[in-house]
Amino acid sequence: MAENYVSAEDIKMAEKYAVLHRTPITEDLYARGVITKDILGQAIAEYYRIPYADLNSYPVNKEQVLRVPEEIGRKFRVVLFRVDKKGLIFTTDNPEEKTLPAELAKIAKGEKIKICYSLTEDIDNALVSYRQELTLRFTEIIKKEKRIAPQIFDEILLDALTVRASDVHLEPQEAEVVVRFRVDGVLHEVGRIPKQFYENILNRIKVQANLRIDEHYAAQDGSIRWSNEKEKVEADLRVSVMPTLDGEKVVARILARYVQGFSLSDLGFSSRHQEWIVKAAKKPFGMIIVAGPTGSGKSTTLYALLKYVNNSELNITTIEDPVEYKISGVNQVQVNPRTNLTFAKGLRSIVRQDPDIILVGEIRDQETAEIAVNAALTGHLLLSTFHANDAATAVPRLLDMGVEPFLLSSTLELVISQRLVRRICEHCRHSVKIDLEKLEKKFKGAGQYFSRGATLYEGAGCDVCGHTGYKGRVAIFEFIYVNSDMKDLILKNPSSREIWTLAKEMGSASLFEDGIEKVKNGVTTIDELLRVAAPPEIPVIKNYATKKEKN
Repeated sequence: MAENYVSAEDIKMAEKYAVLHRTPITEDLYARGVITKDILGQAIAEYYRIPYADLNSYPVNKEQVLRVPEEIGRKFRVVLFRVDKKGLIFTTDNPEEKTLPAELAKIAKGEKIKICYSLTEDIDNALVSYRQELTLRFTEIIKKEKRIAPQIFDEILLDALTVRASDVHLEPQEAEVVVRFRVDGVLHEVGRIPKQFYENILNRIKVQANLRIDEHYAAQDGSIRWSNEKEKVEADLRVSVMPTLDGEKVVARILARYVQGFSLSDLGFSSRHQEWIVKAAKKPFGMIIVAGPTGSGKSTTLYALLKYVNNSELNITTIEDPVEYKISGVNQVQVNPRTNLTFAKGLRSIVRQDPDIILVGEIRDQETAEIAVNAALTGHLLLSTFHANDAATAVPRLLDMGVEPFLLSSTLELVISQRLVRRICEHCRHSVKIDLEKLEKKFKGAGQYFSRGATLYEGAGCDVCGHTGYKGRVAIFEFIYVNSDMKDLILKNPSSREIWTLAKEMGSASLFEDGIEKVKNGVTTIDELLRVAAPPEIPVIKNYATKKEKN
């Protein structure tokens, strides 16, 4: 099977990468573009000697899924793919199940049946259609009057994981509690709970998060390791409880299990960006900073970078708050205020642990910044996140924290700023012609990016994306590569404008400009880009190389 799709040389390279970086063999094959998930699906289908049903390109609707009784669909992991003149075509990720044809024959009622293969993740996405709306399930749970609080909380989290929500909000109002999920950066209401049942649910959350159930007038923070044995799923939650006029509001952040499979190639880097980040990551010492506000995907980028550099020949240690997910072969330390284990104190100890690479979850204060810079200066590659609005602002902020300019100039290798924009849903994406006059009203200067009558893309809205037109997110980036000219400028304690002017001369693109490229490539929409990034004020300078040659 492998020989038909992947060369022996590619297999050997992937095996070597998998051993060195402790990853599945498919990760390297995906990252190098040797195979895609569809090619993998076709190869597996060939192995079973049955057709491949691409549910990603040809998704099934709810009516098709419900044609198979839920008990059968979930047990045999099978859905109705298509109906044609010859009969019913079903697809499953478990075609070796011997009793499956007999069960499907009962459903077909005399019509001919055909069985195909689909990838597991696509079958999982299809089976979601069996789930009722949350409010209906809440009503059924309340009618049974048994274990109301744990059942409702479990249903909320199961739905949140299914739609890949990053946060769950429980918002008490006068008569009921609104449940909202943040999906792809946007909040959506998903259900309502009668107010009289909320106290028990709240107390259960507090107990699981090790919070005080008798405290109703102060903010509290905790964490939960949640699991559901029936569905065989688990998640780590960061829980925040805040008193409001109508009761205590709960926000649960679902930590990043969704990013476990991410590699650098998945994040949305341009080829130039990827070249810069790989070049900086291969240096034996120095500092790489990823800047941005909360929820901009900074941790995902650092984890992907950590996975790239991780191998059995290196000692990699992190200090995080919290540890979002475990990486095999990496020593991960959790900040713990109760034992006075802060970023600064943990970092001091890590330096004495003979590390090659250090990841600091966030540089928050002067002490952590100074230790981080000194660690990068003494032969360690240091990765960290930093709260700053853009890449150029990160440098003056670090200097304002008390880091000496000559130390920062000697250690800083790369500054990345990023935001997350929603991807256009691939299942309902369609082309649209630009109305340049209309676009100019949205933002001045649109004409310098788009020609009149150019083609862009948007999502019409479908069952797959919940009729939003978007599914998933991708990052837009701003890179400052610290070369000798930039190091000289940092020594002069520059402003963010001076830094960005030089960065533009060196070919750096702003967040907005990187986003424009993704708009043109049909990855996101101009409306989505304008939601998260503003057009740049500084004029574009494109002739840095020519200018250097003349000098």
